[in-house]
Amino acid sequence: MNLLCIIFLTIMKLHQSPVVASPLRITDIPSQPHVGLSEADRKFAEEYLQHFYGYQAKSDRQKRAVDSNEDLNWTTGLCDKVKKMQRFFGLPPDGELNEETLTVMKKPRCGLSDVEPYEDTFRWTHRTLSYTITRKNLPFPAMKIHKVIKSALMLWSSVSLIKFRKRKQREADIVVAFVNRDHGDRAAFDGKGGILAHAYLPGSGIGGDVHFDTAEDWSLNFTGISLPVVAAHEFGHALGLSHSSDPGAIMYPAYNFVPSFELQLSFDDVRRIQHLYGINSNYPSLLLKRPPPRTPDKCDPDLSFDAVTELQQEVVFFKDRFMWRKHPNFVETRITLISSLWSDSVPSHLDAVYENVEKNVVLFFKGDQYWKLQQLNLQEGFPRNISDLGFPSRIKSVDAALHFRSHRHTVFFTGHECWKYNEQLGMMEGSPALIEKQWPGIPFPIDAAVVYDGFVHFFRGNKQYKYDFVQNHIVSVSNSNVMMDCEMETSNDAKL
Repeated sequence: MNLLCIIFLTIMKLHQSPVVASPLRITDIPSQPHVGLSEADRKFAEEYLQHFYGYQAKSDRQKRAVDSNEDLNWTTGLCDKVKKMQRFFGLPPDGELNEETLTVMKKPRCGLSDVEPYEDTFRWTHRTLSYTITRKNLPFPAMKIHKVIKSALMLWSSVSLIKFRKRKQREADIVVAFVNRDHGDRAAFDGKGGILAHAYLPGSGIGGDVHFDTAEDWSLNFTGISLPVVAAHEFGHALGLSHSSDPGAIMYPAYNFVPSFELQLSFDDVRRIQHLYGINSNYPSLLLKRPPPRTPDKCDPDLSFDAVTELQQEVVFFKDRFMWRKHPNFVETRITLISSLWSDSVPSHLDAVYENVEKNVVLFFKGDQYWKLQQLNLQEGFPRNISDLGFPSRIKSVDAALHFRSHRHTVFFTGHECWKYNEQLGMMEGSPALIEKQWPGIPFPIDAAVVYDGFVHFFRGNKQYKYDFVQNHIVSVSNSNVMMDCEMETSNDAKL
């Protein structure tokens, strides 16, 4: 039995909440239980699990039984809820209330439960929906608010058979309001941060209504808390959609958008709304012009990676703004967002990543810049130019970084060359070598490289090259995602 699951007994009464929506993030630290957890954190976590994962607090009698060690079985219910939450957000599902899991819980997010599927249960029976916007407490001029709301609704109507028309009077299928704290629907907002907005499922009365928290620092673009992004998410709920565990979806229950994000429905969002309301006749032409983005599939035989690294006990695979975390103690290799783990300190579409365990830092490379983080915090003075590491001005980017923990050095790959960097001295050793001479048989330029299970694994396109760096030869060639819990055949053609 988990120690944290035994001591985690604080009960906090929770207001009944409507369907809500907004977003979250994640953070990585060794997955050990944080025994020094404060009472406030334990109370917060239990409330979170009650609200979003259906955890039921036990009675005083049951709590006394736990205190007297007479009956500890009920605590497994709490651990199960922690595991369920961890799986949803791509965390190692160990059931521990560690710092990483708490960090996820504390991020701004949606008030709708993540585990109650209700699609096909709640939907509008008519296809033309009316909406109105109350004029109180608007964070921007009314015309700008109207433009945001109209654009968010059009995202959904452009791909499905739902249509919207604006009404001036208060009575409408969907009433949009900006409210604060306790606003009369038994779902009080919690101030800045936390829940950003909430929406009610299709139905009469309050059904379909959308409420935004006026305490938030709303913006009209994709900096800060973007009103267009949150509005698009909320209207998905108002139409009957539940949360999605796909981190690339608008309906993902975490605020995961960066300034460079282009607001559009994902493939998952489009598929689900069309299942409820049918396909817009104009959609095929839209599909040709601008197909909805798909979240990378770890079992796609054509999958390639931007970077791969060891991280603590895990191997982490990076692709666009996503990553997969392979942990030795868990069969599942689940996808999450780079921004979920390292907030906005780290860019997407990375070139290379590696962890220096001895110095307890992780380095990220993109273009001619690199970022250094320690304990998830960006170090002062970063990002810096890669020339600080000793690269000449002709080197504009790094293709891959291969860190050897036991040897305390890192090999950087740039085009057809590789460079040896002494981590202790903080300098390059000698001149660059040719990849074809230093690593015979490895094609270049490479995409990523990592030391794993006693071998070096090179990645180029959809191929992975398993390399014996003692004997200096390729052991095998396979699909790039052979480590990702997918049934992939290893090619024997390259075995020597």
